[in-house]
Amino acid sequence: MEDEAPHVAVLPSIGIGHLISLIEFSKKLVHHHNFHITLIIPTIGSPPDAMIEALHGLPSTINHIFLPPVQYEDMPKNDPTRLLIVKATSLSLSPLRQVIKSLSATTKLVSFIADAFAFDTVDVAEEFNVPWYVYLPLSAMCLSLLLYIPTLDELVSCEYRDLIEPVNLPGCIPIHGNDLFAGLQDHKSEYYQWLLSMTKRLPLAKGIMINSFRELESGTIKVFQEKTLCESPVYAIGPLVRTGTNNLDNDDVSNCLKWLDDQAQGSVIFVSFGSGGTLSNEQMNELAFGLEMSEHSFLWVVKSPNNESVTGTYFSIQSQNDPFDFLPRGFLGRTEGRGLVMPSWAPQAHILSHASTGGFLTHCGWNSVSESIVNGVPMIAWPLFAEQKMNAVLLTNDIKVAIRPKVGENGLVVREEISEVVKNLMGGEERKRMCEVMSGLKEAAAKALAIDGDSSNALSELAMEWTNHKKID
Repeated sequence: MEDEAPHVAVLPSIGIGHLISLIEFSKKLVHHHNFHITLIIPTIGSPPDAMIEALHGLPSTINHIFLPPVQYEDMPKNDPTRLLIVKATSLSLSPLRQVIKSLSATTKLVSFIADAFAFDTVDVAEEFNVPWYVYLPLSAMCLSLLLYIPTLDELVSCEYRDLIEPVNLPGCIPIHGNDLFAGLQDHKSEYYQWLLSMTKRLPLAKGIMINSFRELESGTIKVFQEKTLCESPVYAIGPLVRTGTNNLDNDDVSNCLKWLDDQAQGSVIFVSFGSGGTLSNEQMNELAFGLEMSEHSFLWVVKSPNNESVTGTYFSIQSQNDPFDFLPRGFLGRTEGRGLVMPSWAPQAHILSHASTGGFLTHCGWNSVSESIVNGVPMIAWPLFAEQKMNAVLLTNDIKVAIRPKVGENGLVVREEISEVVKNLMGGEERKRMCEVMSGLKEAAAKALAIDGDSSNALSELAMEWTNHKKID
């Protein structure tokens, strides 16, 4: 018999960061609007431990199904990570079809929500007459870019990185072409052609959700409301962030939080490049010496270096070497007490919410940016891949809550520059100004998520639409 509770199928793009964002979205729906959710999860290889942990302890009204994994060994060896994700998603369409068929027959399936970077899956929803929506776990600025790509493609004949003048995205500050989404930097690439095709169909969605809020990106969200870029409604429902972890019993984690308890308020800079980001061996050494030279307290999540790719751990294909082996000789001894180094992972949500944390050196992944804003922590913006350069521009040039270090001609951020930006972030007039802005954004974020806040009202509007949906057979 069909379950009469409104049911929503949610499909994240491959990658733990995209899954976490949609888990938080799903929790909002079931806690505040009494929906049932099925998370349908594609993977490349076996699900990593972090993904299993993220799914542990969810409400009983949130189910999850792992689609048969696409094996990394069977994928093209030279394709960039972003293209591998697209191809793996396409290879998962057949088992997805069986899942949607079953949900359509056994539940009151009112909508299908696809991560923007798993866009090909919306064709399956159309086959079963299920209204489909798109979730972009990124900024309003990134959505403005995606909606503007078809126009930009017609206007610009050269590569975007070669443009002399900045690009004027609707509702956004000007941005240099070199800082646009990394996947756009080669017009002839297979990924660019996929992205162009996707962005032409994006306005056909019944609605588009973004993980942002009005006070953070008011100008861009106003453009969406005017519907000059896209007729589909855009719902700003953020900031949706992970509020905790189930992995606090680990000895390293317990020691990390105890160490933070012993530090002075606002004295520690947290250094992490996210779940997928890695540095080269040379850059890792420069960062170590820069942190040491700064003479500030730090908590650094260290991964083994990767000299080939900044996305070296995206599919959890990590070096088996001890990351501490790659640190400069004597570094741990010289910084003992002032610095704490964690191997591979740390409880980021707990660290950013801790009173001792006064700054965040981040790769500018949007989940990390959102967590920093929710906790009022100013940032050093060190983008690595994907849309992270765009986020860095937003944070440094528009919102002005971050400092971006200068990258040398050899592609390295040198130790002297790292030391200088850490000192600027952690002390002086610039810090006072950023902390004031961050304090206001922290308060605005809380208001947006409160009852009758802008983001809560946007989600309620969606929930009402789905509750009133009549299934089409």
